[in-house]
Amino acid sequence: MPIVLDLRQAIIHKVHNKNDAELRQMIEGSVDGPEAALPGLGAIFEMIWKNIDPTQQDDLIQVAQDHLKSVTPVSLS
Repeated sequence: MPIVLDLRQAIIHKVHNKNDAELRQMIEGSVDGPEAALPGLGAIFEMIWKNIDPTQQDDLIQVAQDHLKSVTPVSLS
């Protein structure tokens, strides 16, 4: 019988035993990388979000808002 993992579990499995440098390398290699890496970054972000306090969540929201104010979206058409 084949093993079936959901995406979150597959990401956790992939990064579970990485040290700090390896985890950083994986994240930095995914940022601005192929779009296929985005779900992995999303799963990592979800883990972070669920394990930080509301003040840190507010800080992340502010970082995102500040960045969004500094960029202009490209046309989708």
